[in-house]
Amino acid sequence: MDTTNQKLYTLPFLLLCTSFAFFGSSFNMIIPELPAYLTSLGGEDYKGFIIALFTLTAGISRPFSGKLADTIGRRPIIIFGSVVCIFCSLIYPLLTTVSGFMLLRLAHGFSTGFSPTAITAYAADIVPKHRRGEAMGIVGVSINLGSSIGPPVGSFLKNTYSMEMMFYASSGVALISILLLLGLKETLENKQSFHPSQLLLKKSDIIDKDAILPAVICGLAYIGFGAVVTITPDQCEYLGMSNKGLFFTSFTVCSIMSRLVAGSVSDRLGRVAVIRVSVVMLVLSHILMGMTNSSAWLLMASGCLGFSLGIGIPALFAWTIDRCQEERVGSAMATVYIGLEVAIGSGALLGAYLYDNNPQNFDLAFYAMAAITFLALFFLWKTKD
Repeated sequence: MDTTNQKLYTLPFLLLCTSFAFFGSSFNMIIPELPAYLTSLGGEDYKGFIIALFTLTAGISRPFSGKLADTIGRRPIIIFGSVVCIFCSLIYPLLTTVSGFMLLRLAHGFSTGFSPTAITAYAADIVPKHRRGEAMGIVGVSINLGSSIGPPVGSFLKNTYSMEMMFYASSGVALISILLLLGLKETLENKQSFHPSQLLLKKSDIIDKDAILPAVICGLAYIGFGAVVTITPDQCEYLGMSNKGLFFTSFTVCSIMSRLVAGSVSDRLGRVAVIRVSVVMLVLSHILMGMTNSSAWLLMASGCLGFSLGIGIPALFAWTIDRCQEERVGSAMATVYIGLEVAIGSGALLGAYLYDNNPQNFDLAFYAMAAITFLALFFLWKTKD
């Protein structure tokens, strides 16, 4: 279908992005307070699993979400992910054991295993091909906007009212994300009715070969983020920042700023060139995180980190869609998201291990992330769009 004359900012696209913002706010709202909550349950030594377990099931569910988004449709998969968010947030306050908490984190991971995959595929269906990079940037802005608002609001609700109020608010926000989608039409042509046999995966359903290289680059770019979300709540506390959500606000506001322009730049100058610049900036940002010695410095470093990711990820997503077959957009994006989830989970575990609940080890953890991220440049050395 010729999309040359299509508009980008249509009502369906704006509703999709708004829904994605609420979805992102829902599961990010609780992240800054989860380490303290787990500690209150007696699980201080398991902080690395807060993110790792979440990303484990998110990664496992990606091939299913990608295949189902390409068969039964985008909308059902988006809605399923949000429904998981609703119920998981309602259940957190009922748990009183570390094992129960860990099981719920596994279940909660299904939300990000489904919704983002289908949302990205839906967006690719309705935007002009020649503005695909710009569109991926705006889609990224939407979830980052929700992610920037959610954490400080969650910390405010916890500090002002209770931990339970924070969880209930997270559930309500996920419900709003579903309501915004009710008027959107399905974009998948020749969709099928769901049948359990569709859950049987072939090798090609798990990994799309055209998306392997973007998935590797995405993983190397995001591994440091796993360490960030795991140990920076403690870093904020160590440096005297009472509202831990401000760190994530700085990160996502700067990410939004770069995403607003970087996607369209990749449409003009090429995807790989923009991704290379992003990787170099990410390496420098992790080094800054390791050098942090004050709240102000931490906010500046988090902003640099968010800005760096915001430059590269829209270009990487658009690059993935450019490379894949049109009928396999869902599967290709699922492959890239698998790389992302594996990286975040690995980064969370490695970051927690290197940190070892010792503030003197913050620099060690972040310098290690910088070194790993640098490896992406070797894969991109002779790569072309």
